[in-house]
Amino acid sequence: MQKAKALIFSLLLLVFSFGLSSEEKAPTQEKPQETVNTTHTIVMGGETVTYNASAGILTLKDEQNQNKEKANIFYVAYTKPGTPENLSKRPIAFCFNGGPGSSAIWLNIGFLGPKQIVLNEQGCAVPPYSLADNPLSLLSITDLVFIDPVSTGYSKALAGEDPKQFHSVQPDIEWMAEFIRLYTTHFDRWRSPKFIIGESYGTLRAAGVAEHLHTEHHLYVNGVVLISSLLNFQTIVRTHSDEGGNDLPYILSLPTYAATAWYHKMLHTDLQKKTLPALLKEVETYSIEHYSIALLKGNQLTQFEQEAVLHKLHDYTGIPKEYLKQVNMRMTPSRFCKELLRKNHHLVGRFDSRVVGVAADRGCGNTEFDPSLDGIAGGFKAAYIDYIRNDLQWKNDNNYNILGDVWPWNYSQSASNQYLNLSQKLVEVMTKNPNLNVFVASGYYDLATPYFATSYTFDHLKLDPSLRSHITLNYYECGHLIYTHQPSMVKLAEDLNAFIKKTCK
Repeated sequence: MQKAKALIFSLLLLVFSFGLSSEEKAPTQEKPQETVNTTHTIVMGGETVTYNASAGILTLKDEQNQNKEKANIFYVAYTKPGTPENLSKRPIAFCFNGGPGSSAIWLNIGFLGPKQIVLNEQGCAVPPYSLADNPLSLLSITDLVFIDPVSTGYSKALAGEDPKQFHSVQPDIEWMAEFIRLYTTHFDRWRSPKFIIGESYGTLRAAGVAEHLHTEHHLYVNGVVLISSLLNFQTIVRTHSDEGGNDLPYILSLPTYAATAWYHKMLHTDLQKKTLPALLKEVETYSIEHYSIALLKGNQLTQFEQEAVLHKLHDYTGIPKEYLKQVNMRMTPSRFCKELLRKNHHLVGRFDSRVVGVAADRGCGNTEFDPSLDGIAGGFKAAYIDYIRNDLQWKNDNNYNILGDVWPWNYSQSASNQYLNLSQKLVEVMTKNPNLNVFVASGYYDLATPYFATSYTFDHLKLDPSLRSHITLNYYECGHLIYTHQPSMVKLAEDLNAFIKKTCK
């Protein structure tokens, strides 16, 4: 009888334990899968290259308490086999995308890694989604490490840790810098030339990380690569046309509007006949020397002056003067994307204004979606997950967050009562490390981070003249994701190869 009672009690206890809700169960630390290493080959420059691929987790710990684990960071690394002596000459690049809240999927299989997603001529992913060898990969010249920030990809805060502590400007910089320090130490790469490659918001992060590594860890980087750069929020953050305030983004977006209208043949004949560089030079001059003054005058602008500005804006954007007057001569990207091809019931992309989609709501004043993002996101994710599981042999059934939930992102600590601006961080690290070089790539059809806004930012750096030659600015006939346009991707790969070789001399 006693044995029977004990057995019943044990069964009840087992059933009760399984019946606990997730809130009632004690939090458990999820043990990450160990890093998986695989070996591959690729033909680059006519030669067969052997490389190692590693997919796995590095665990970040509390700086004050090394027994306390904070987050698991998922990464994918590509390295060429070599002796420790060779590592002092072989560069390594740490790569991440932006958002904030984006994983590193885009730079990995979009451009830099040894495998690249197959896109059609329009730069869109079409089923069946697949990857192919990427002979343009920077693996030919540098090892590559792709990092997913916390709450993106497979990276996550550990049990008991609030993810929000990672969703802020400065903590994001510090934790990403800590990953780079940890990886550099764990894999003996301190003597290797080091590069940081960021895209979009990742360029803000790149500037901050380079400065933080230098100042806090005495880990110096040789080069920083900024793709579709954004360092100063004042150049892109707009107010509504009826509020007043920051007019700078309207001025700096006008050349991209003109490029887009030219591409879609919406300009009058004289302008349409111009080459894109000639057109952009004209619009840039008008933006700075005339449009800026008109907006600066505000209500002091005479009716005659307003008509002259409306006429020019219509010429350069293809948008009707009546509409431009309604928005007080201040066109936002969302409105422009919807208005340019409204007569055809189409809209253009924000990330790439060459891409056209069908307007879901023809009466709406702003875009309902971005065809240049929706045309590729699903394909990227499908191809990447298949690649990680089957080629890289890293198995995980959790959702891979190509765009993670990091909102609301906390800007207050770094940009309280001001626009977030990390351009000074770049100036500081370049000043402290005069051997540091910076490469900047911008697309003419990018409405998310307009190329002229990037030019403005770098034209206003408080950098000593002796260091200005350390910055290289290049422009491409593409959108935000430069690698979705094959000719631009080829040119960018050539330019980056030359930049890294020159920097490592």
